Amino acid sequence: MSTRSAIVIGGGISGPVTATALHRAGIDVTVFEAYPGPAYGIGANLALAPNGTAALEIIGAADAVRAAANANITSSGMSVGGKRIEMPTLQNVEPLRVIDRPVLHQVLHDNAVAAGVNFEYNRRLVDIEEHADSVTAVFADGSTATAEVLIGADGIHSTVRALVDPKAPGPTYLRMLSFGAYLDQVIDLPPEAMTFAFGKRAYYLYWAMPDGRMCWGANLPHEQYLSLTAARSIPNEQWLRTLRDVYADDTPGAEIARATTAGQLQVVGALHIMPPVPHWYRGRIALTGDAVHAPSNTSGQGASMAIESAIELARCLRDIDDPAMAFATYEALRRPRVEAIAARVAKINNTKAAGPVARKAMQLVMPLAFKHMNVEKMMGHEQRFRIDWEATVRPAVAPVG
Repeated sequence: MSTRSAIVIGGGISGPVTATALHRAGIDVTVFEAYPGPAYGIGANLALAPNGTAALEIIGAADAVRAAANANITSSGMSVGGKRIEMPTLQNVEPLRVIDRPVLHQVLHDNAVAAGVNFEYNRRLVDIEEHADSVTAVFADGSTATAEVLIGADGIHSTVRALVDPKAPGPTYLRMLSFGAYLDQVIDLPPEAMTFAFGKRAYYLYWAMPDGRMCWGANLPHEQYLSLTAARSIPNEQWLRTLRDVYADDTPGAEIARATTAGQLQVVGALHIMPPVPHWYRGRIALTGDAVHAPSNTSGQGASMAIESAIELARCLRDIDDPAMAFATYEALRRPRVEAIAARVAKINNTKAAGPVARKAMQLVMPLAFKHMNVEKMMGHEQRFRIDWEATVRPAVAPVG
């Protein structure tokens, strides 16, 4: 008999998607979230690639996400030394949907509740007890919950990951802090276009919004790691002075930074990636989303990969009776895809703090490289990927351990 009950730890992006997909698969599921309510107000904006939006069709959330998006990006370019170079564009795909992370959290939460998923708040996981045919979550308030399987969808600083494997690697700090802001357009911007700018001292990006505003994001090099709380304890005025200094010699970075006010600036915090995680599951416990794979924000695929994995995990538990076999098959389906994307983006990250010689080389090489780029070969397999919910999942590999 297939799995009948599940606990999901984490109520951000992958948690509600996992739970909704499990519910659709006929599995009774409850989401336990450490915060006192849906995880609103954490982070700035993110982009959903066409494959991520397509995956949301399966759980009925795609239209709500499209409606809540604050920009739809159909083209992009790179800027070095103030000169914008148009990048090749994949044809016949849905736009990149830019959405505030808190808004996406709410949309996915509300969609899950409407589908019949239960949520419980103020439930911070501290331990897991494994049994022959079930698993029990132990929370900081002394309460417990038991189900046949437990899914860790609790983000890049996952508690479940450490309980599955105490030797598992943690997130890698990229030595950059992220900032963002919405402001009135201070420069002429093409509609539905995003620009990735390589400044003299730091990387940034910007795009126009349909309502007449613009958005920009900054990746500030910062050797010292700061938690989100520590970064936000520093006054915005101080961060803004730093950003204006860092981008002072950039076009249009200097103008954008000068136009940004302390009230508009959002401190997003340290940028991380997840290195390859050796163990995606153990027994009746599995990881999904950022808890097990979190590519750089440069990929534009972080949220989409989390959504895809959540749905594939639900399919495996629906069709494969043994949880360990289901989790092994899920890992076999997902690991090659997410690690290939992470490897591609790692090369791009190395250019974010390019020196003067490297920037000059980029100015010379990029137009030629873009002219001869086979964008279909490079990006088609990422963005055209679709999950066939109706297809039966067959066991792929034997479980490990």
